[in-house]
Amino acid sequence: MNQHLHVAVIGAGFGGLCTAIRLKQEGIDDFVVLEKAGEVGGTWQVNTYPGAQCDVPSLIYSFSFAPNPDWSRLYPLQEEIQAYLHRCAVDFGVLPHIRFDTEVTDASWDDLAGRWNVSTTEGNLTATVLVGAVGPFSAPSVPDLPGLDTFAGTVFHSQGWEHDHDLAGERVGVIGTGASAVQFIPRIQPQVAHLTVFQRTPTWILPHPDRPVGDGVRALYSRFPRAQAAARKTWELAFEAMVPGFIHEPLLQKPLEALGRGLLRKQVADPELRARLTPSYAVGCKRPTFSNAYYPALTADNTDVVSDGIVEINERGIITADGRQHELDTIILGTGFKMVDHPAFDLMHGRDGVRLGDVWRKGEMSAYLGTAVHGFPNLFLILGPNSGVYTSAVITIEAQVHYILEALRAIDEHDLISLEPSATAQERFVSWVDRGLRRSVFVAGGCQSYYLSPSGRNFTHYPGFSASFRARTRKVDLADYVVRDRQAAPIGADA
Repeated sequence: MNQHLHVAVIGAGFGGLCTAIRLKQEGIDDFVVLEKAGEVGGTWQVNTYPGAQCDVPSLIYSFSFAPNPDWSRLYPLQEEIQAYLHRCAVDFGVLPHIRFDTEVTDASWDDLAGRWNVSTTEGNLTATVLVGAVGPFSAPSVPDLPGLDTFAGTVFHSQGWEHDHDLAGERVGVIGTGASAVQFIPRIQPQVAHLTVFQRTPTWILPHPDRPVGDGVRALYSRFPRAQAAARKTWELAFEAMVPGFIHEPLLQKPLEALGRGLLRKQVADPELRARLTPSYAVGCKRPTFSNAYYPALTADNTDVVSDGIVEINERGIITADGRQHELDTIILGTGFKMVDHPAFDLMHGRDGVRLGDVWRKGEMSAYLGTAVHGFPNLFLILGPNSGVYTSAVITIEAQVHYILEALRAIDEHDLISLEPSATAQERFVSWVDRGLRRSVFVAGGCQSYYLSPSGRNFTHYPGFSASFRARTRKVDLADYVVRDRQAAPIGADA
């Protein structure tokens, strides 16, 4: 007989651990976290490339209920973030609830039984509620480049960095100039014989404010937690101050653009290269990146920046649109992650067996409050569509987990079998989001980015301040839900 649990969580990154910890704090022990890796960390467990670093300050890229006074840097590196998450799992007693090396192969809603049937590589279980905390940066995107499989050298994606592969003395090609590439390129450039960076679109690079956190500051935070809480709030407000420029008036981003142009002028003397590295779109349209070392790595004697498109890959390397053959020993893909087509979405089957991935491919990637989806009862997503605020993903996560706990309370108080957002409520939320983002830098900034669906809709951001998102997720309004109680009498909205 399959084990039945009240809650099953997929993923043990920030979202999954936050869910587990808050369930534990609420006295709910009837849950499991299913993690395909052998350790916690999610994004910070799988992305171990050289220089992997958070682009949000540690003070706000951490749980509000688990402040860490001992961050060594203002912007923490991968190892320190994963260590923090492991420590949280231990300190809050959720490690026994995590099943490591357990990959979910299918999760299907059983409308008759009112539960989720979950199949994994280590057996099956059922759950009343399913929480998808798979993370947006966990499934690498490998471009469909002609001849990639014919290359005689080594190929790997930045997410699957081959640490045993020695790049010293090699001719290395990097495809992509997104956030990951901006971080690892300066780390590998001094090692390789020659580095060729294949750039499709230049990235806005801003001066990096990172610095070590001194012993005195750490001692202050440890002795006076309120001082750290005040510093956290200050950083939150500083990031929130950018919301009007991102959402309402892109011209307010001009100071950031001036910072980026100033760094480019300072670090790139060659006017021809500087022109190729200058973005033609507004700051924020694509994800801007902080780095003081990226431009120096691109201007090094052993580096070439190639802006001509890639035509094909052969056994010797890459051929570009200008007809050049670039001889390479290793190709590193800094090509980002699957967002709309994340494979986890095809594992989740709602009412009548419909796959979440199919729903989003046929229409738009959308959800109610970025957390629940019509047609998928008792399913809640962490960092779902249009839940992204502008301070830290952890702030979104905590708000969504609070909302999930409120939904669990509603299920218990009303003796419900299931609840799901009505089609009307979800469409109303999506329309409100689209209206709010129509003048945003993400939509009107003049670029294509992973923020946008193939149709051009922004499916990632929330059109307002984080305080607004927290307010909207403070309570579950059953009037926006289709609800089944034990007598199958509807309580909430009509379908």
